Amino acid sequence: MGPITEANSYYSSLYKFFLDLEVGGVDIIPEWLAYFLAGFLVIFSIVNAVVIITTVATWAERRLIGRFHNRLGPNRWGPFGLFTPIADAVKLLGKEDTRPEGVDSWIFNMAPIVFIVPTILVFAVIPIGENTYIANLNIGLLFIVAVTTVGTLGMFMGGWASGNRFSLFGAMRAVASLISYEVPMVLSIVGVVLLSGSLSMVEVVEAQTIPFIFLQPLGFFIFFAAASAEMNRSPFDVVEAESEIIAGYHTEYSGMKWGTFQLAEFIAPFGVSAILVTMFLKGWEGPVLPSHLWFFLKVCFFWFIMLWIRATLPRLRIDQIMAFAWKILFPLSVLNLFVTALELLIWKDPTVSELWMMAGINWTIAIVCLVVISRAGRSRISTRPMLFARSEISYNQSGEVN
Repeated sequence: MGPITEANSYYSSLYKFFLDLEVGGVDIIPEWLAYFLAGFLVIFSIVNAVVIITTVATWAERRLIGRFHNRLGPNRWGPFGLFTPIADAVKLLGKEDTRPEGVDSWIFNMAPIVFIVPTILVFAVIPIGENTYIANLNIGLLFIVAVTTVGTLGMFMGGWASGNRFSLFGAMRAVASLISYEVPMVLSIVGVVLLSGSLSMVEVVEAQTIPFIFLQPLGFFIFFAAASAEMNRSPFDVVEAESEIIAGYHTEYSGMKWGTFQLAEFIAPFGVSAILVTMFLKGWEGPVLPSHLWFFLKVCFFWFIMLWIRATLPRLRIDQIMAFAWKILFPLSVLNLFVTALELLIWKDPTVSELWMMAGINWTIAIVCLVVISRAGRSRISTRPMLFARSEISYNQSGEVN
């Protein structure tokens, strides 16, 4: 075993377990097979844990949104509707897999796979507990940025291969939106890299003497907003807005192909929450409780915030989404980058007290920026001319036009 696999407590314990299996004092599993089985079980357990948690989360999300909207939510299948995700999965498996004429079969079938694989690959470099991860890459943050952009390709493949102009329009809007938000999101990560001095997710956690959410409030806000847009979460879900362009890039999909797209979109909030916890909230670290439990509780906290926003805010228009990316998030990300670089130029090896001074400066800048932006947006809306003139039509008592 190399130093990376030895540091992974989950992997190393499985590896030693397989090596120690004996029959009559003779090892029954060779070293290369033990190496493979341990790695396979680590990957298998984490992927299935993510899928199972996501399945339960679909029920919880629908129930909670029902409460937010003053309705019950799913409550028929099982106690409190807990078996609803299973019923939905059975329904999707039983649906006919339709395919319109004129589609590009290979690309049409590959698009859901290309879309879901990056959402699962993200968990390969995220430490879910102390010394518990699949791989501790020294370019972990760069790996996350690289694989998440592949989802954009999956969207465009689905829209282009469908042979439907509305699906193509939805895919083109998706590509434009996701590429636009990728720029400020990457710039927001640079502040974390400057503070930690590493691209490794494990080292980012270990570098947080105080949580980076205090040192990078603007970076946290930018990453959170940009990631929400890339996940098509409200209020940025115009990519597949039925009210505007049918169902976007997956209009022509049915059955489990459509279910695969939906599964990826439900997995994505947990992936983003895990990244936020790792970069801004000291990852698995916490008092008293086990590290894995701390990590899970922090992930659930951010997941609930995303759910709260989805249940509260209305959908934006496509022009508002693009303007928010280029006119607000991009300038803020550049400002955050320069401020962080200047602070580290002044305090090259900051102490804890100097870190808290940096936190005070950054929070002051963040509050001022957000107040200025909100007031500018409010004044722009209040001075905007009405799109439609007041109607001069009058009616008589019988309801007829005069």
